[in-house]
Amino acid sequence: MLTKFWGMDIHPSVQFSLSTRFDKTYPKGVHVAENTYIAFDVAILAHDRTRGMYRHTRIGKNCFIGARSLIMPGVTIGDECIVGAGSVVVKDVPFRTIVAGNPAVPIKTGVPLVAYGAYETADAARSDFWAKENAGLNGADGRSS
Repeated sequence: MLTKFWGMDIHPSVQFSLSTRFDKTYPKGVHVAENTYIAFDVAILAHDRTRGMYRHTRIGKNCFIGARSLIMPGVTIGDECIVGAGSVVVKDVPFRTIVAGNPAVPIKTGVPLVAYGAYETADAARSDFWAKENAGLNGADGRSS
């Protein structure tokens, strides 16, 4: 519905929470590339009515946008980026950068990510955790015993 009815440019592989708020005042300004995950209560804006600003807001591929973040109009988030929860992104984010805060600032650069903004080692760590969990080796708090 977002792409057909509203005209947003959201790749079919994008995953997002139903509480994500995409700008419907200037929907053609919203662009989200493949294998990106957008968490709950994120707002992605492409306009600022008070200044009469209508800009294209772009999120690259293999990104993770943390819960309750705000992406301001005209911002471009490069490929393989992570936006920390609660961040307010007012400036462009370069390729392979992790940002957080209000306003969002770079925390780490050069981090290679895979689909949906996961670290390359995340699948191995996840598999290891569940193998230990199934063997009863993890404590009640999820840490190794």
